[in-house]
Amino acid sequence: MTRPVSAYAPRSERKPLYVKVVTQPALQGCWAVNISETGIGLIATTPHGPQEGPREGEQVELSFTLPGSGEHIRARGDVRWRHESAGSVMALGVFFLSFEGSDAVKLARFLSTARVQVGVAFAGDEDAARIRDALEGQATPRFAATEDEVHGLLASGDVTALLVCGDDARRALALVEGLASRQEADLSGAGPPGDLATRIIHCAPAEPERLVALFNTGHLFRALGPAPSREALVQAVLAAGRERGVRTEQWRMALELERNLLRERALTQQMPLSPGGRGEDEAGFRSAAMQRVLEMVRLVAPHRVAVLLQGETGTGKEVLARILHRLSGRGESPLVVQDCGALTETLLESELFGHVKGAFTNAVADHPGLFVLADGGTIFLDEIENTTPNLQAKLLRVLETGDVRPVGGTQVKHVDVRVVAASNKDLGEEVRAGRFRADLFYRLNSFTIDIPPLRSRPEDVPELARHFLQVFNRALRRSASGVSADVEATLCAYAWPGNVRELRNVIERAVLLSRPGEVLSRRLLPPGLGAPPPARNELSGDGSLRARLERVERELIREALERHGGVLRRAAVALGMDPVTLGRRARRHGLWKAED
Repeated sequence: MTRPVSAYAPRSERKPLYVKVVTQPALQGCWAVNISETGIGLIATTPHGPQEGPREGEQVELSFTLPGSGEHIRARGDVRWRHESAGSVMALGVFFLSFEGSDAVKLARFLSTARVQVGVAFAGDEDAARIRDALEGQATPRFAATEDEVHGLLASGDVTALLVCGDDARRALALVEGLASRQEADLSGAGPPGDLATRIIHCAPAEPERLVALFNTGHLFRALGPAPSREALVQAVLAAGRERGVRTEQWRMALELERNLLRERALTQQMPLSPGGRGEDEAGFRSAAMQRVLEMVRLVAPHRVAVLLQGETGTGKEVLARILHRLSGRGESPLVVQDCGALTETLLESELFGHVKGAFTNAVADHPGLFVLADGGTIFLDEIENTTPNLQAKLLRVLETGDVRPVGGTQVKHVDVRVVAASNKDLGEEVRAGRFRADLFYRLNSFTIDIPPLRSRPEDVPELARHFLQVFNRALRRSASGVSADVEATLCAYAWPGNVRELRNVIERAVLLSRPGEVLSRRLLPPGLGAPPPARNELSGDGSLRARLERVERELIREALERHGGVLRRAAVALGMDPVTLGRRARRHGLWKAED
């Protein structure tokens, strides 16, 4: 081997590469999933057990052919990480140490000139000319006239999207369904993971029911219909390339982080989260469920990975975001927090990205925006599911490029910000329902941490109650001396629909009502805590139908506003109403003031 690679070379951009790789020590069914000038990601089946192939820290010889050019590459690399997934599939990350001859130059040339490869099946002369013209400068089309030629194209491993064309609806659908069946039947691992497979774009006539079935099973990426427009064709191909690239990187990072988690689990349990041990914010994290959450936080904190915290309202997502920031190496830099459900789209955009003087009414001075203020640190975006599609597009641009442009401004500022997002809903379900952009979701959920509700970890309740007692003794200048055993039992038995935030409010009320030196007793708890509220029938009683309906409406609005902290916009979303309409009705019922 010649041409060694510096061990200190910066990590270069990865590109998808789905080709078979021959290794020494030998690995069965080995494929590349991504490649750069400095390293390669591999997957392989291990039918002979987990001891097969190179271990972490060992060297491996690699041999593979670059798609399209046919040039052969031979290299030696160091196995930086290895992960055995459930079943018989293994993944490795290899750092290149040296290449044979001029193979490093061949690889660099390939990476710098490679374009998205698009397979085109069954296209007639007119379709082929239109596709060549649409994709010129964007992607390289490769045509196949028969099903066997299609399989040959896909076997090359570098085809990102497959356009299925022609006028024969039966033939086109048979090909798509055949590819789907082939993917489902291939359990050997002798190819890339199904999630990274070629995206299929249907450009032929078809029965809608069969297309819907293929969409629902994830075997069809787009259906454009016969003779799609140039714009639709280009957008579909580029979207397929972006999604495949994002899913590849997600897959790689998930494997690497999971491997680190398994290796460091024992160490995590023994080491304190911070040099000073448990911080005040970490009270109530003694349960096994929350210890697992803290393991995940400690694991991901040092890595520059977008983190998504998912859990019910009041479970402590902001507390975890602060712990993550403290352990990230950015602890001396700012942590900026923004509730995305608390402001309208216009105000939230200005708050996040800033604005220039005169950009809108009352913009009397330049405002830098929270991304600029958080430069070098972390920004925590709570309730991100409440953002609009327009704002989601702008957030995606900042996440991808790091460039922020203020509202009304022309100059762009580049920032280095770690993004931690939080959601009270399952963002994956929101994507499937069409309420959240899929590309932004894929950027945010590189590492998702699900936070269990308080009702599933009652062993944390007593510690939290004692912690809040101390906090409010100081804040309210009280001297409550403890929590009685029957109160602890009552608190542990309650379901806590408002989670930790509701428990905090209950203890704050009890401390405020307590006498000097008193132990918190049941008399200080809210009436009915731990027991179902008495049944009410708002439709009963005296009064006309209109009066009764008014009482029902007032109670629903009052409950929604209380549940959402008095934020009108969030209450409107919960009730399925327009915020302006809700505001008008809330003012009529005396629940909202005009100046609010």
